[in-house]
Amino acid sequence: MSFSVGLVGLPNVGKSTLFQALTKKQVAAENYPFCTIDPNVGVVAVPDERLAPLAAMSKSARILPTTIEFVDIAGLVKGAHKGEGLGNAFLSHIREVDAICHVMRHFSDPDVTHVDGHVDALADLDVIGVELIMADLKTVTQRRVGLGKKVKSGDKEAVLLAAALVRVQAALEAGKAAREVMFEEDERLLVAQLQLLTMKPVMHVVNADEGVAVADLPEGLRALRPVVMCAKLEAELVGMPAVEVKEYLEASGITLTGLDQLAVAGYRVLDLITFLTTGVTETRAWTVRRGACAPEAAGVIHTDFIKGFIRAEVVFWRDLLAAGSWAGARDVGKLRTEGKDYVMQDGDVVDFKVGV
Repeated sequence: MSFSVGLVGLPNVGKSTLFQALTKKQVAAENYPFCTIDPNVGVVAVPDERLAPLAAMSKSARILPTTIEFVDIAGLVKGAHKGEGLGNAFLSHIREVDAICHVMRHFSDPDVTHVDGHVDALADLDVIGVELIMADLKTVTQRRVGLGKKVKSGDKEAVLLAAALVRVQAALEAGKAAREVMFEEDERLLVAQLQLLTMKPVMHVVNADEGVAVADLPEGLRALRPVVMCAKLEAELVGMPAVEVKEYLEASGITLTGLDQLAVAGYRVLDLITFLTTGVTETRAWTVRRGACAPEAAGVIHTDFIKGFIRAEVVFWRDLLAAGSWAGARDVGKLRTEGKDYVMQDGDVVDFKVGV
């Protein structure tokens, strides 16, 4: 199951530098045969401290972390919906992403000119917000027109969607995001088909000078709970040997690089959890949305496992490591047998039993 985040921002905020760093860091494509890598997509591993010790216990031949995709598009400028700059047609490239990441500039560099002549990250954020709203407004108004005949004929789904879109359009025209509109579940499912940009969850990245932390930011930026990084430094780090990167992080009192923090933040904003499988062949992390039941999680491994699901043998990763093996976990009563209604928990290590 692939999850993706679209990067948006003004020109010269460091978005391209950030994406280049992400691309250098991307996982080997051959490990993920169902993932198509395009020039504007970087697939990055999500750091997971649980994988290495589980792999050591199982003597696994390889370790496969879960991943998240980052999709890059051209920079937006104020008035893009009116044709300014490169326009906003390329926003269609991120219609299908699961979340949007706003990249904002907070670094000082006289050689990199800000498109508006001065650095103001919150003002940049407002510009991007307006452009996303205008793009959605165009989508909604066109869809409402297209629903006309079906609504007149009494088509139930069309009537339901049309009513929901009236509220969405009103919100957009008031400068609000579509995600601020309240929906019944059946309405939400219909509106989701439009892939509105402002319906998507949002994360924020502040591209700052080296050494700047969240506490150093203005209050308005801190309130966004952003990932703060120096994109230029991150691009340098991914080109360094792992030992040197570790030494740099330790000397700086940092546990994760900015890119690693970005991957973790993207995972969090999408409300995902990780379950794990481990054995001689591989130890692997798998992604499901929070609240997923065992058959759905099994289906992430192979779609046939959903119908063939019989049961799941589950143990929390720390308990498995403490027991030293699956047999040991069973002996001390930590291994559980769960059925179709079991809700997966982050850190579950699972062995699915399925029928042919």
